[in-house]
Amino acid sequence: MRDDEWRVEIDLDDAEHGLGLGERLRAHDLDDEARKRLGGRVVVTRDGPRVFLYAGRESESREAERVARELVATENLTAEIAVTRWHPVEEAWKDASIPLPQTAEGEHEELRLKEETKWIEAQRDGSYDWLVKIALPGRAEAAEVQERLDGEGFPVHRRWRYVTVDVLTQELADELAERLRDELPDEAEIWVDASPNDIPNPAFVLLESRL
Repeated sequence: MRDDEWRVEIDLDDAEHGLGLGERLRAHDLDDEARKRLGGRVVVTRDGPRVFLYAGRESESREAERVARELVATENLTAEIAVTRWHPVEEAWKDASIPLPQTAEGEHEELRLKEETKWIEAQRDGSYDWLVKIALPGRAEAAEVQERLDGEGFPVHRRWRYVTVDVLTQELADELAERLRDELPDEAEIWVDASPNDIPNPAFVLLESRL
């Protein structure tokens, strides 16, 4: 198991308390027993009122959690404390009670749920990282492609003979572009671009330069 896969999260009531607690844990300013229990390989960081203790094994994280709870109680502080675990497929810290996938099928399902969640969030926020851009021979062909992709549930837009599709990741964008190259006439131009979110209507500003 790789290091830094376990984390104790301490969410204190204000940043000042986080500074003091974080410094004590970082400096091992503890009694001898607590210092020994915390161990020398636990990494401590702080972000405002939140203090994080990173450990390489569950046993280390559980002991670090106990030390943190005792220290918070001794200092008469209030905090929410939790142990989390890094999920490499979802690329997120999750509650330690949620198991990692143990099979290829489990990893595939976790990845599917991750993509589904990202898709819902992107639809809600209107923010996608990649664009598949399609230049068709004429307006009628573009309208047909727009209708087809819209029927498949893609966020699709058309301006004259140009069609763009919002996509979450470059991998998914490349897959869609490759599929469309096989399905559309040879005259269709298809390419993938990152979505420059700070430019108004960026897809069509860029597309118009390809006349």
